[in-house]
Amino acid sequence: MTRLVGFYPGSFDPLTNGHLDVIERACKLVDRLVVAVGTHHAKKPLFSHEDRLALLRAALDSIGKRTDTEIEVVDFNGLMVQAARSHGAKLIIRGLRDTTDYNFEMQMVGMNAQMAPDLQTVFLPSSPHVRHISATLVRQIAEMGGDISAFVPAIVLKALNKV
Repeated sequence: MTRLVGFYPGSFDPLTNGHLDVIERACKLVDRLVVAVGTHHAKKPLFSHEDRLALLRAALDSIGKRTDTEIEVVDFNGLMVQAARSHGAKLIIRGLRDTTDYNFEMQMVGMNAQMAPDLQTVFLPSSPHVRHISATLVRQIAEMGGDISAFVPAIVLKALNKV
């Protein structure tokens, strides 16, 4: 039986409850989900690349078991479509919170479709209870000493307290 592989890329800095919402829902669409942490040289990360990989692996174990989905956490550097192909993905999973996300994502879909017409992008709208969560805003709140406990899983909050 052919297994459907999805590819969910991001910086996951930090991993948020919004990311987890998209991941759990994506698991209902695919047999295997590759969650890929990209390197973005223009961003100053809150967590190291290695820490983000470790946090994702720890947080996603229970989702994989609960949804009976194989979840693999990987890193990538370079074009996302090349990374998706290298992991056998046919679907690129993207979360949408609002029209701002939609406008940006539609540009990316057009470029990706030109470079990789064999890959399809699936948009998953954020669930209402996490729609307002943005990793950028969570990072800013954390950097200013604010309480981010409502926006991130407990494992991320614990790791942040160690930084």
